[in-house]
Amino acid sequence: MFISILSIIIVLIILGALFINLSPEFGGTISDSQKEQFSKSEHYENGVFENLGGVTMSMGFNDYLKGLRGFFGPQPNARPKGAVPVVSVDSMELAKYKGPARMVWFGHSTFLFQADSRNILIDPMLGPVPAPHPFLGGKRFSEELPISIQELPSIDFVLLSHDHYDHLDYGSILKLKDKVQMFFTPLGVGAHLVEWGVAEDRIKEMDWWDETSFGGFSIKCVPAQHFSGRGLTDRGKTLWSGWVIQKDGANVFFSGDSGYGSHFSKIGDKYGPFDFAMLECGQYNKLWHEIHMMPEETAQAGVDVKAKVIMPIHWGAFKLAMHPWTDPVVRVSDKAKELNLPIVTPKIGEFIYLAEPTSDDEAWWTRVD
Repeated sequence: MFISILSIIIVLIILGALFINLSPEFGGTISDSQKEQFSKSEHYENGVFENLGGVTMSMGFNDYLKGLRGFFGPQPNARPKGAVPVVSVDSMELAKYKGPARMVWFGHSTFLFQADSRNILIDPMLGPVPAPHPFLGGKRFSEELPISIQELPSIDFVLLSHDHYDHLDYGSILKLKDKVQMFFTPLGVGAHLVEWGVAEDRIKEMDWWDETSFGGFSIKCVPAQHFSGRGLTDRGKTLWSGWVIQKDGANVFFSGDSGYGSHFSKIGDKYGPFDFAMLECGQYNKLWHEIHMMPEETAQAGVDVKAKVIMPIHWGAFKLAMHPWTDPVVRVSDKAKELNLPIVTPKIGEFIYLAEPTSDDEAWWTRVD
């Protein structure tokens, strides 16, 4: 019996090692020349990137055990019981659009931004499961997307905030790469794209506070308080970030994944006020509050960046924490009201026009359960 159990364990370890080393989903690796380049960054130490002030997720072994028990234990209302509504988007209307700046949300942190007849994709995770294999993650809350990848128009550029599976999806990149002109990523993330067949001259990596332009848009890479990694040994090897996008007076902020910190005030002082801010709000827990904001912190971050209107993101599509699936939007809405901060909470697929961001169906989530 002992030999049989040991044999099974050895086989599982071998299969796991083969999966990690041979599966393309894990992406590329950082070369020695890249490490030398990264060493010039102020927040790169001992081969890894660090948060401002050296903030890390301070979970001890007991906290990990507590988190595992919570994740695999009873979690009331962690997923919607009914179908999450999705508004279908017409491919021809998208392709021909020449109107005022607008956004369409795909759930979680994925957006299509249309402005000045340009198309920008932000964190295009358009797959069904945020994991390297379908068996390793929970399925998307909605069966359909507003529009399939194949029906999307040509994309002028893609912004990626970091390399976690719920933001950088192998299958989505494979389907998108031939219709995208340029990819903008934090330092190191481009290695995954190169591994997946994207030409290096179509990738621009940026450090925090770097600025560039493309197609008439001004693009700024800004700090976030998070971490990175797709495998067991690459934590912190690539950078994470938020983004500022500016065009003809329109000023937009995308937080990426981030815990609450002083960087929001710094971003607001340097680039604010913002017409529209997409702020992380979901998949949080007190055990990892350093790297994911609580909903009340999300609203405060909106004040810090001097946003005229905020939209909570990182919710409504996947279960990656133990809280009820509607908890993020309910709590952030209450706090935004308390702070007198305008907030918009559209359905997936609903257009948001930056000149007047509103939702046709406020509190739509109350009719899903």
